[in-house]
Amino acid sequence: MIRKFFMAIVLIPLAAVLIAFAVANRQTVTVSFDPFDPAQPAYAASLPLFILILVILIFGVLLGGTAVWLRQGRWAWAARRAEKENRELRLELDRLKHEPPTGRLPYPGTPATLRSPAE
Repeated sequence: MIRKFFMAIVLIPLAAVLIAFAVANRQTVTVSFDPFDPAQPAYAASLPLFILILVILIFGVLLGGTAVWLRQGRWAWAARRAEKENRELRLELDRLKHEPPTGRLPYPGTPATLRSPAE
């Protein structure tokens, strides 16, 4: 309920701004995609200015989102690798907790200062 309320607080003013922008910029502009012949371009489109700006904005958001998604790939890979290692270490820890003690040190290269006085 609160989420819908805050969503309305954001979306209603945003919609009002977009409508005001569209009304203020409804004149038609010609967009040319031919840089070599501006007088008679091979392809040109005539459309309202607000549509052109909104299309460019949407394209920019999609392009930026794709770039961010591709750049975070290495971090997602590192997180998956760390999660796998974490899972393996937890399994080993559970196995060691439930394994009966052998009376030996777990690692043969343990320094003498950490060994028991009986040795």
